Amino acid sequence: MPTVQTRKQAQRPPESIWTRFESKPSPKTQVKPKRQFRWVVDAVWPLASLAVAAIAILLPGSLPTQARLSLFAFALAVILWSTTRLNAAYIALIAMLLLVLSGGSPQEQLFDALASDIIWLMIGAFILGGAVQKTGLASRLTQLVVARAHNVSSVFWLVTTLLILLAFVIPSTSGRAAVVIPIFRSIAKAAGDRRITRALALLMPTIILVSTISALVGAGSHLIALDLLQQISSESISFLQWSIYGLPFGIVASYLSCWIVMRLFLDRKRRQRPIRVPQQAANRPLSQAEWTTLGIITGTIALWLTADWHGLEIATVTVVAAALLTAPGIGVLSWKDGLKAVSWNLIIFVGAALVLGHALIDSGAAQWIIDRLFGATGIAQASSPAILLLILSFISLTSHIYMTSHTARAAALVPALLYLGSSLQLNPVAVLFISTVGMDYCLTFPVSSKALLMFQELEGETYQPSDLLYLSAVLLLVHLVLMVAFYYGYWRWIGLAL
Repeated sequence: MPTVQTRKQAQRPPESIWTRFESKPSPKTQVKPKRQFRWVVDAVWPLASLAVAAIAILLPGSLPTQARLSLFAFALAVILWSTTRLNAAYIALIAMLLLVLSGGSPQEQLFDALASDIIWLMIGAFILGGAVQKTGLASRLTQLVVARAHNVSSVFWLVTTLLILLAFVIPSTSGRAAVVIPIFRSIAKAAGDRRITRALALLMPTIILVSTISALVGAGSHLIALDLLQQISSESISFLQWSIYGLPFGIVASYLSCWIVMRLFLDRKRRQRPIRVPQQAANRPLSQAEWTTLGIITGTIALWLTADWHGLEIATVTVVAAALLTAPGIGVLSWKDGLKAVSWNLIIFVGAALVLGHALIDSGAAQWIIDRLFGATGIAQASSPAILLLILSFISLTSHIYMTSHTARAAALVPALLYLGSSLQLNPVAVLFISTVGMDYCLTFPVSSKALLMFQELEGETYQPSDLLYLSAVLLLVHLVLMVAFYYGYWRWIGLAL
């Protein structure tokens, strides 16, 4: 006869996929009471920074009122992104509303941003990713790939290969992390070694992040950067072009990062230790839902790659695919489940960030920043391509240290870097892509990426912040050298010469 406790457990609603990643205090741990007026202490630095920014923005008499309002709204967002724990999307929304209500940007900008093709592309891509995950296709792929491994080293190489492929079908680094966490648990259990578990917990989010540049849909920040490129320079990058530019770098950076992780955290004996991961669902034949999802995803990627031939924008193709996957009778998701798969927090963030970015451009504020800030530092006078490449790479590679949100970095840095490139008569496409490669690197602290946090907060011992700092101290230099080598050996020969 079931006990009262058993009946209560049976009545509990099913957990969300994110529930397991939420930090929960141990029942044995005594929670310390929060100090009164702690919020006052926390608010001192953001408020002081805002006061200084307001004074600096109000001083220049030659700057039009609309440009001043745009600069202040932008400064407000950047300061709060960098100095508080408030949700990045909420900050962007408040900054945008302040800009619109103060007259710094017309109300139509808000509605136009939400109607942008970037927004529709992201909504469709999230539904595609949701279908891949819910039907079990992603889990089957991970198990099928990893089950072919015979030792720890081959497991690491195969996991790296899989994560590169997932960048094309799941448009979120945290989404890709959620998909592979079950296989992480399986490998860790099969290995039964704390050091192997630590190395794997570092490897998976590292590859998720450094392989993001492989695909245009690999991160929402890519789409914001592309929209700003179109606004500022009227240039664009197709899905196929992005893959040609980014996939070789993503592959090399991923495999090189895998090699470094193994050498830093595993000795030779552990790398060669035999390991067999159970295949579980990989042995079962594909279900009808999996076949449907696989066919639609394959067709979608094919149409993305051939957009220049048939004329359909990748956003249109993505929305059509999302409609098919949620269509009654033939789809694999209900419409409600499809909407639940969308990260509306990111959608709101992108829409608000686009308004801020457009206001900076249309008001002339972005150009003013370049004329004053970069001119005062002497960067604008740099003439050597090698020096410019190093400056661009260093700024973008270290941007995650002072601005943890991936998408916020794109919204904040891309307009300034593009206007710097324009003042120096540089190729805007090259400036944007190279800076995006650097901004995709965010491996110094766990808070630098949700994917890093998700693996650190898993039950059981995974990795420590000191482990990540040690890894980043090596990988940051490696990525800087790799970016320079790719520029001179590949990018400048295929249209990305500065």
